[in-house]
Amino acid sequence: MNNISEYCIAEHNIRVVFTANDRNSPELIASFEPFRTKGSNDDFLFTLHVDDTLKPITKEHRERIDTFDTGNGDTIVDQLDNGGYQYILKDIEGRSCCLLQTNKDFSEGVCALNGNEQMRHFGLNNALMMLYAFRSSFFHTLLIHASLVRNNGYGYAFIAKSGTGKSTHTQLWLKHIPGSDLMNDDNPIVRVINGRTFIYGSPWSGKTPCYRDVKAPLGAITQITRAKSNSIERLSPTIAFTYILPACSTMKWDKTVFRNTYDTVIKVIETSQYVYVLHCLPDKEAAEVSFNTLSAPHQQNITSPCQSKANSSTTRN
Repeated sequence: MNNISEYCIAEHNIRVVFTANDRNSPELIASFEPFRTKGSNDDFLFTLHVDDTLKPITKEHRERIDTFDTGNGDTIVDQLDNGGYQYILKDIEGRSCCLLQTNKDFSEGVCALNGNEQMRHFGLNNALMMLYAFRSSFFHTLLIHASLVRNNGYGYAFIAKSGTGKSTHTQLWLKHIPGSDLMNDDNPIVRVINGRTFIYGSPWSGKTPCYRDVKAPLGAITQITRAKSNSIERLSPTIAFTYILPACSTMKWDKTVFRNTYDTVIKVIETSQYVYVLHCLPDKEAAEVSFNTLSAPHQQNITSPCQSKANSSTTRN
């Protein structure tokens, strides 16, 4: 008997159908448990069938797009003659963990998992992340590579190249800025809904186990760069676009998905307006500089941590 699991991620319903198999179950994606729902309606963002009997599409019915290095392993992408896609997901050791096939608009997918439990977890988790990113682009939604901290009800996302200090900076907020909590540490979700921009936790949080079904109005998006002193500046919409778009999960070779992402980034900039670049050191002052600037448009009658050392308790996830 098939095992059907439903989840609600950033207010989008998804369904995962596990074909009867002793090796595949919802336990492979434990990070999704906080997002589990039951008895939702049929309005699903997508349905993914997990079926290890799936076979690769033959060469005469597919065309190789490219092989992409994701940083966690290679992904081989083929376009099918019906307009859909086939992906082979490999881990950092070059092992094939998942064969994924989708229809043209990513509303339906089938995947076969391979290897041990760790490989199967990697394959299924990444297949779901890809499907979510590409399908949700049709609904003004972005999966963005960022570390996300919340304070006084607003979410503040920090973007940067891997290893530049996103997580370090949010940890500084947790340590030094009272009332801060971590919403996600790698892949939060941004949505534009009725002219307002919101940011959400997700089941994908990199090396930090922070899988929270939480939502907040977007307070700001800030690019982090290393510097010898701490300073922050607000970006023009044009420059803001050049920072945000590369941080989004998208497919440049699929014109529809890329255009959807492009348009949503513009909507985010238009509706949230607050995009900055923070030149910083990994120190307490950097957290105070960014907090004071980013929170100013949203928070009234709040005491700056630079002005008061009282009550330094910090909420942690």
